[in-house]
Amino acid sequence: MPVGHMYLFAIIDWHTREIVDYELSNSLEATFVTRCLERAFINNGKPGIMNSDQGSQFTSREYIGLLKANNIKISMDSVGRATDNALIERFFRSFKQEKLYIYDYTNVDELRALIDEYIEFYNNERPHQSLEYMTPKEFSEAA
Repeated sequence: MPVGHMYLFAIIDWHTREIVDYELSNSLEATFVTRCLERAFINNGKPGIMNSDQGSQFTSREYIGLLKANNIKISMDSVGRATDNALIERFFRSFKQEKLYIYDYTNVDELRALIDEYIEFYNNERPHQSLEYMTPKEFSEAA
């Protein structure tokens, strides 16, 4: 943000590379993460395992309790091992380089519009080498 910070939480399907859902917040409280997860569970079903780093929102009682209540296995990266969660880290890098650092935005609504536009592009138009140059949508439909 031009003034202050915003935090982006995104859920990626490791098989299809699709960004399933995301949430934006101006704080690192666990609520914005659990709200996104609950919405994703309703719209996409529950995953068997959820991987994250060891950020405070992912070690909170609220987050861990939600996953346990839904019988989802918890996987956390080792400290300092961003490569353990390479798929979402790569998404964030691509988003920043291909969209965020290029376009100006002045408020949260404009930032959210940039994110929406990029996720739509990422899921439906951007081919992925790891998916034999298909988009996540194409790969999902071919499976």
